[in-house]
Amino acid sequence: MANVQLDKVHSAINFTVKHMMVSKAKGEFQDFDVDFQGDINNLEDSKVKVTVDVNSIETNNEDRNGHLKSGDFFDAENHPHIVFESTSVRKLSESSFEVTGDLTIRGTTNQETFKVEFNGMAKDPMGGNMVAGFDVEGSLNREDYGLTWNAALETGGVLIGKEVNLTAGLEFVVEE
Repeated sequence: MANVQLDKVHSAINFTVKHMMVSKAKGEFQDFDVDFQGDINNLEDSKVKVTVDVNSIETNNEDRNGHLKSGDFFDAENHPHIVFESTSVRKLSESSFEVTGDLTIRGTTNQETFKVEFNGMAKDPMGGNMVAGFDVEGSLNREDYGLTWNAALETGGVLIGKEVNLTAGLEFVVEE
């Protein structure tokens, strides 16, 4: 079985959430790791553990970053990591999969399912290793994890939507 390692330089985890009911606020987590166990050619039998450093959140606004790290949201001081551990991988087509697992945010764990698209493999001309690429999409209700802070708007509605959309582009080095 090949050794499969995340290429952090060519990987990203991003999110969007409704802002003021009319637009989307965007952000990313800049420090995370993905531990892949299994065979890249047999994803249904693989396991994945994603660990995200909450303090690496970046929204291009220092005040917002600080607020998100505070007790109003992620409470990074007491819950420094977001962790996803897969429990099953279901093949939908040759390149599409559903990955279900336990997602823990702020000490609360719920089962979530993410759509994963396997983009294939290519030989790295710089290092000679094979690389594999994946795109991940999903959404979750932030309030299911205790991230309930919000503010009412004068015009009706709330400042921050409940649904958080997640996307990730992940590249792995596959060493034979």
